[in-house]
Amino acid sequence: MSSTRADLDPRDGPRRWGWVFAAIWMFYLLNPLEAGWSKRDTVAGWVAIVATVLFAAIYLGVFLLLRWRRAGTPFRITPSPALGVVAVAVEIALAVTICLAIGQAGTATAVYIAVLSMISLPSLWGWIVAAAVACTTYAATLLVDGWESDRGILFGTLVAALAIWGISQSISRNIEMLSVREENARLALEDERNRFARDLHDILGHSLTVITVKAELAQKLFDVDPTRARAEVTDLERLSRDALADVRRAVEGYRELTLPGELARARIALEAAEIEADLPNSTDEVPSSLRELFAWTIREGVTNVVRHSGARRCTVTLTASSAEIADDGRGALGAGVEGMPVGGHGLLGLRERAAAVGATVVTTTLNPGFSLKVVKA
Repeated sequence: MSSTRADLDPRDGPRRWGWVFAAIWMFYLLNPLEAGWSKRDTVAGWVAIVATVLFAAIYLGVFLLLRWRRAGTPFRITPSPALGVVAVAVEIALAVTICLAIGQAGTATAVYIAVLSMISLPSLWGWIVAAAVACTTYAATLLVDGWESDRGILFGTLVAALAIWGISQSISRNIEMLSVREENARLALEDERNRFARDLHDILGHSLTVITVKAELAQKLFDVDPTRARAEVTDLERLSRDALADVRRAVEGYRELTLPGELARARIALEAAEIEADLPNSTDEVPSSLRELFAWTIREGVTNVVRHSGARRCTVTLTASSAEIADDGRGALGAGVEGMPVGGHGLLGLRERAAAVGATVVTTTLNPGFSLKVVKA
């Protein structure tokens, strides 16, 4: 069984090792730590040592927060901007303390602050803080007595900020793409469920209507014509088996309608309902691209005639670009705009199928009767 992103343990995958990668870069904090250790006989030396250790611990703590970040969330460590601001502010205060205690060796902390700003703050504020730290540190190397000019700290700090910004943007874009992909998959699954429900409705609606009509006819014939009644019961068994086979094929996903098959079913259904059927003798004129759509049209139209029309005659007309089912019954109830009835699931499903191949469903109330027509322009 596959897991979704919500099911993933945040400690799994590459993020498990995020703190290790961060720890590797702690190598550059050995300079201020060594400088502090060289002054361990002074208060300033121990202040530098303690401040450096705290600085490193907070920095690593940030990456541990990244590790525990909920899967699929943007590349930010904190649930609120305030916590990110606090983390950056504390690191800046510790960096200043280290520089005051041991001098220029403490400027190694500038790169870490820039990186921390980019992953703790919104992008704009991250860049502002990173640029301010880079420029301030470089200016200090020019202005503070005893310090040597160091363009490398300016370049290194800005490049580190740019690198981590690029990584964060890439991760965020990937998360957005994954979210879109999951949403598309969810919509595709929902569409497939709707399609299956629509097809199942069409299959059972037609088949059960025919079975019901033939069962009523058989019941009427038991006393007056037992032989024909037995024939109708035999048809009932065949129809029920066919319906079961259709449902199974629909579930298995390879059910295929045929236009001649639907005409044959229409003839049986209309005869069972004692409706005179005027059906075409050939389907050769209908192109392959429209045969399935016209088969659905006949199934839906004839089912509605048998169920609702009270008609005495039903005519099916096929051309190369249209299929029409017309009857002389009571007509449609609740017609909508431009002759489109409010309709049920069957007509809704037919409209969707027609739209998929650029065809149009047209319904017309006749005098008397009703016409359902699908036309490919």
